Amino acid sequence: MRAVIQRVNNASVTVKEQLVGQIKSGLVVFLGITHDDTEEDAKYLAEKVCNLRIFEDDSGKLNLSVLDKKGEILSVSQFTLYGDCRKGRRPSFTEAAHPEVAEKLYDKFNQLLRDMGINVATGVFQAYMQVKIINDGPVTILLDSKKTF
Repeated sequence: MRAVIQRVNNASVTVKEQLVGQIKSGLVVFLGITHDDTEEDAKYLAEKVCNLRIFEDDSGKLNLSVLDKKGEILSVSQFTLYGDCRKGRRPSFTEAAHPEVAEKLYDKFNQLLRDMGINVATGVFQAYMQVKIINDGPVTILLDSKKTF
């Protein structure tokens, strides 16, 4: 399971010109799921995302988490995080999990975040979405539950 995390001042996602998710200060999490991911991967990433110290404290140091800041999370499923561009010019998405598997783990990830007390807004799984982000910093972090980077 992979995540691209961006610290934001606010963010929203629309589907077919309808607002489906919106947050104020917090994190946008783009989440990709591969074939062999399990609930353990979802637990690992949810815990990591909630506790990443990527918000400034009063001294200006990155010392606070989204939990500490009482921030929100906008979670967006993104199979393209498993795009393989090593051969040719068109990405291969064979490493992305099948939708029926991915959706269950995406929902589990979001529920784990909510269970930790975070307000979570989401996109619509498998929909064409437009995501608007006002980055804060910018701060962007890459995570992988298999710790490949």
